[in-house]
Amino acid sequence: MPITRGFARRDAAARDPRLPPGQYDAGDWWPVLHAEATPSLHTDKWTFTVDGLVTAPTTWSWEEIRALPGSQYEGAIHCVTAWSKFGMRFDGVSVDTLLDAAGPVDDAAFVLARSHTSYTTNLPIGDVTDGKAWVVWDVNGAPLEGIHGGPARLLVPHLYFWKSAKWVSGLTLLAEDQPGFWERSGYHDRGDPWLEQRYQGD
Repeated sequence: MPITRGFARRDAAARDPRLPPGQYDAGDWWPVLHAEATPSLHTDKWTFTVDGLVTAPTTWSWEEIRALPGSQYEGAIHCVTAWSKFGMRFDGVSVDTLLDAAGPVDDAAFVLARSHTSYTTNLPIGDVTDGKAWVVWDVNGAPLEGIHGGPARLLVPHLYFWKSAKWVSGLTLLAEDQPGFWERSGYHDRGDPWLEQRYQGD
């Protein structure tokens, strides 16, 4: 069942214009929220696969994905449970690099992100391309902890953080949208924090 640390709201005295509607600044605190138990994943067996509507389905080992050209994100992350965290720095590889290797076909319009657990989440392909998404393994200069999705997680920082699948194992490209774990339970299919797309119908 969901781990609920972090759901308590903290209202700032003055509204920070960097905060999307309904969010508060978590400061130095990084709440731990996930729907599954933290898995024990070893990098010697870890893999990441891009498949589905691609011309060349591709799987990388831990060593292979880390040998790809690196990319970094610096900025904020926003959780649907109302916290935001500024000043984050994530290092990894751009999803663009991974998709370039696999070669999406013209019909590919959506992505289903999969975790090494049973977790999935869906995204329009436009939300993971053109420098908008990464697979990351370092945060603020240190390896990503297991409780935060290590050894590697998806990072889609312009959407609510449930879209940034922890313990990510791959992306499947699809012609039609396929709801993931939280989306099947009523969460919004896209999840834009600035539009407060928390639940279906928002």
